[in-house]
Amino acid sequence: MKLLEGKITLITGATRGIGRAIATHFAQEGATVAFTYRSSSAKADSLVAEIEAVGGTAKAYQADAGDMGATQAVIDDVLKTFGRIDAIVNNAGITQDNLLLRMNEEQWSQVLETNLNSVFFTTKVALRAMLKQRSGSFINISSVVGLQGNAGQANYAASKAGMIGFTKSVAREVGSRGIRANVVAPGFIATEMTEALPEKELATWLEGIPLKRAGTPEDVAHLCAFLASDRSTYITGQVFNVDGGMVMA
Repeated sequence: MKLLEGKITLITGATRGIGRAIATHFAQEGATVAFTYRSSSAKADSLVAEIEAVGGTAKAYQADAGDMGATQAVIDDVLKTFGRIDAIVNNAGITQDNLLLRMNEEQWSQVLETNLNSVFFTTKVALRAMLKQRSGSFINISSVVGLQGNAGQANYAASKAGMIGFTKSVAREVGSRGIRANVVAPGFIATEMTEALPEKELATWLEGIPLKRAGTPEDVAHLCAFLASDRSTYITGQVFNVDGGMVMA
């Protein structure tokens, strides 16, 4: 039996990078995959096709993760279409990097609204259904930047650190009802974003990683699948770094 056989899952921001790897891996492990995307319908269609090609079921929703009404509509439709939600991966996120003295209010607000408010919206809206089920798993994609900070990313670091505190609070509130909430904090992961880095900057990053390589989106996806599965039913309120040893507590 596959790890996620029969599970109904929702992944936000899933058309590229880590989100896409999570979506395809969940499908390979037997999950039904609902996912959101913000702008590229072509990438969303290709992801649906990729999942269906391996015999999976997928449904795409165009929605702004930082919009409460849009989130409500997505989750209402997932529940109407599939009857339940077993696991949610809050992956949607953006960056608006700048040094703090140059960072404007819009750059601060946009990052917090997309990265942190979206997790609050999704969790709040989905929680009632999960409480009725007396089961569910929230997997929130943070970052090692939320643990150690990073120059030029005060807004991003604040959003990802806030996600950690939020997740632990949710874990304490709803654990007695069989609902779990955990954080996955990726480090330096090879995606479209990191491919654009200058060679010298890439070498500097790799020097600080004990395993001496970048992670892959699949490294993150495999952990998320475990946390969405019934093999992790006694794990909640935890932060899991996927970073090659970059950050050690």
